[in-house]
Amino acid sequence: MTDRIRFLPSRLVLLTLLLCLAPLAHARSDEPHWIRINTDHFSVVTDADEKRGREVVVRFEQMRSALGQLLARRRVNMPEPVDLIAVRSDEEYAKVAPIRQGHPLADASFFIPGEDSVYFVLNVSKEDSWRAISGDLAQVFLNYNYPPTQPWFDAGFAEYFASIHLDDKQGQIGGDPASFTELLNASPWLPIAELFTTHPEVAAGQERWHTMFYAQSWIVMHYLLNQNKLPETGTYFDLVQNQQLPVAEAIQKAYGMSASQFEQAVQKHFHSLAPPSQTQEKGKPSLANTTGNQALSVIPADQIGGSTVQLPEAEGQALLAEMSVRLPEHREQAMQQLEAITSGLKTDNVVARRGLAWAYMQKKDFTRAVEELSKGAELAPKDPWLHYYSALVRRAQAQAGEQGTEALPNMMQDLRLVLNWDPEFAEARSMLAMAQLEGGGVHGAMDTMRAAIQLSPRNQTYLLNMAQIYMAGKNWDAATALLDRLKTSSDAQVAKSAREQLEGLPMLKKYGVMPQSESKPAAAAAPSTSSSTSSPAASSASAKPAAPKAQTQNPQPDEDARDGRPEQPPGPPQIDERSINFLKGKLIAVDCSQAPVAILTISAGAKLLKLRTEDYKSLTLIGADAFSCGWKGRAVAVNYRAGGKADGDLVSLELE
Repeated sequence: MTDRIRFLPSRLVLLTLLLCLAPLAHARSDEPHWIRINTDHFSVVTDADEKRGREVVVRFEQMRSALGQLLARRRVNMPEPVDLIAVRSDEEYAKVAPIRQGHPLADASFFIPGEDSVYFVLNVSKEDSWRAISGDLAQVFLNYNYPPTQPWFDAGFAEYFASIHLDDKQGQIGGDPASFTELLNASPWLPIAELFTTHPEVAAGQERWHTMFYAQSWIVMHYLLNQNKLPETGTYFDLVQNQQLPVAEAIQKAYGMSASQFEQAVQKHFHSLAPPSQTQEKGKPSLANTTGNQALSVIPADQIGGSTVQLPEAEGQALLAEMSVRLPEHREQAMQQLEAITSGLKTDNVVARRGLAWAYMQKKDFTRAVEELSKGAELAPKDPWLHYYSALVRRAQAQAGEQGTEALPNMMQDLRLVLNWDPEFAEARSMLAMAQLEGGGVHGAMDTMRAAIQLSPRNQTYLLNMAQIYMAGKNWDAATALLDRLKTSSDAQVAKSAREQLEGLPMLKKYGVMPQSESKPAAAAAPSTSSSTSSPAASSASAKPAAPKAQTQNPQPDEDARDGRPEQPPGPPQIDERSINFLKGKLIAVDCSQAPVAILTISAGAKLLKLRTEDYKSLTLIGADAFSCGWKGRAVAVNYRAGGKADGDLVSLELE
């Protein structure tokens, strides 16, 4: 009994000490610390508490789900890594935010696009900071999940999505994201045909037009989504972009109404929307179901699983500096921070090394970049970003003439390791395809580039690279069809390169080399069809190109030359001068009764075409590994030449 009495005071003393120390423990939670919170599709790094960090990643998961609903996509592509960073205070945010007119950006979050990854940086001391970049997220997902469109569509969709409101159980969209209602009520509208042909960069020089462009794009998208007219909109883009119809005619055919009637329908829809409640608190729209708003079925927060990992302080700071180095105004300071981290034996880490490597690549100091990557590999040899940046450095060195084809095997090995980590990384696939082409693997390059295009359908540089692959494989018709489409690209560099390559095709067919472009150095000229082919596109992988050879692809003398007679010059290539047409439709049936000849019956609106290929085994295919005589009822896109032994001769077939 005595021993028990002596023990009770000790327990009371211990409990008293714990209660006294509780405030101190709370104070320590405000000291610098970093955690990473992972969910199925996103990961956020934050120095805030777990609750605020989790809210960020949950909202991104919900927005991803909402975007899939709006675009009617069961599968949502995300072929570029997305990095989320959430800082805990105004002071920390001001240190890393972009500088505008001498001051840090005032918004609660910002977005940094890039070829290797995209960053969303949020100030979680502000409520719902994720909403400020919801429109940017919509644009990222459009780029990877919707075919190319006109500027009004992207602008309208991004503005529409910027009105999204979410809580832990529900979502709603469709409100006015930027006081557009007041502007549309007070200002004359642009004619719809004018809106559909306006580019925001042109409109930006005129304040009223710039604002009206976004306001009208928003209400047109509001109308299309509320009236379930996205299928008709897809038809419109096919007519205006692929079949080159005038805007007014395309509107009439796609929507069954004239351009003026379409405009009236949009205006009627606008005036039917209920004005926002006067009792509603500014900046906090009610989730009540009002006219024009659309309920979204979002994933409840408590059903979004995740895990939390504590990060060393130096690694958290390195991740923040790795982002900051992407902003030119912060680059030098961020590099100093990274160098300070790498100088300490206990703080050195792979994140800091790869951040410095990226910065040195921007400075074209490839030697220093390689040094940093090598030191990073000593710390974490399996880090996928080290392998990706190693491939980037090798590509940059090749383009600068500092490296030859001997680097190709290592480059391809690095890229395959990256794709094992992230199979959807489109840029890594594109780089691998062009490295395969450089090494002579035309068929492998075609398969790899096809996958990159499927992941990133709007990337016209990938299409230009595919044209390079077609030319390397002497698939002249497919190359011509693709370049013919790209010559009118909105990307001036892509359009220029496509026109130059079209002009050089006859010489390439005859002599195996392209004429050297006056606008480019010899090292960047379009490739020959030999195994040393390289791409002139800025984002393609390439080793140092071989010097052009003014000879045919077969270096052996022909029979006349071996008989002692002079070699005869090759005859001119037989060029099919029929124009190449593009068509989208449904594949009704395939007739292979005269194999390898195949005749495809394709329905496109009121048209029913029979298109022929002399050898279906060599037909250029996109969206399938091999041709099937059993296909039917499939949505397809075809390039073909009209006439011949049927309604047309197939150039290429794409299954959608």
